[in-house]
Amino acid sequence: MTESDQKTTSSSAVSELIETIVVVAQALLIALVVRSFLFQPFNIPSGSMIPTLLVGDYLFVSKYSYGFSKHSFPFSPDLFEGRIFGKEPERGDVVVFKLPRDNSTDYIKRVIGLPGDHIRMVNGHLTINGQPVKKELIGKKDVSAGAGYRDRATLYRETLPNGVSYVSQELDLFGNMLGRNTPDFEVPAGHYFMMGDNRDNSLDSRVSAKEGGVGFVPFENLEGKATVLFFSIEEGTAGWQIWNWPWALRPSRLFNSVR
Repeated sequence: MTESDQKTTSSSAVSELIETIVVVAQALLIALVVRSFLFQPFNIPSGSMIPTLLVGDYLFVSKYSYGFSKHSFPFSPDLFEGRIFGKEPERGDVVVFKLPRDNSTDYIKRVIGLPGDHIRMVNGHLTINGQPVKKELIGKKDVSAGAGYRDRATLYRETLPNGVSYVSQELDLFGNMLGRNTPDFEVPAGHYFMMGDNRDNSLDSRVSAKEGGVGFVPFENLEGKATVLFFSIEEGTAGWQIWNWPWALRPSRLFNSVR
């Protein structure tokens, strides 16, 4: 190979490397824009939203539903305060938010209380502004209580004042009775009251941040609205273990809307 050929080969290799770097950088930029402004994938790590969401569910979170805050971006950079193009959530929305006491941990719950609302649990019955929420008995089913234990769950259909309807559950044996009777919570301005649909296994706004709970969630901490399931696999199976998909995949849950 002549010196000229070596220079040509070297120049071609450098050009290909630069082109590859540019393509990768463009792909990362597009992914960052999509994740920050459009949709972010999120997987369910706990059973606090059972039966609506199961451990092993993967869903898309709409980042633009409530506008954008610093928590819309990876690592929550301190770029600005408040929200841009802010739109308040509706009662009953299932939302992903940053835990107020550390501003870093992602939680997913249902919006129950809006600013100015009075929220209280009375013998397991949710009341909003002094009015009991419509609650209809569905039935019972066997459920996992963790650590190899089984329990029976009682299922109810709750309908919020704005018509949003969903299924909640209470555990018969391992239920958290403290969460079934609470004081009256007045939701501060610019904050929201969150609850999990698995009422006896959800650390939510019924427990204050000072006590290690969620407390009231500032509007700024909302990351987005849960929209649709795109993947679901049995608890205890990693999504990348494709050889387990034929047995562990839950196809009936794919592409279901989150309500």
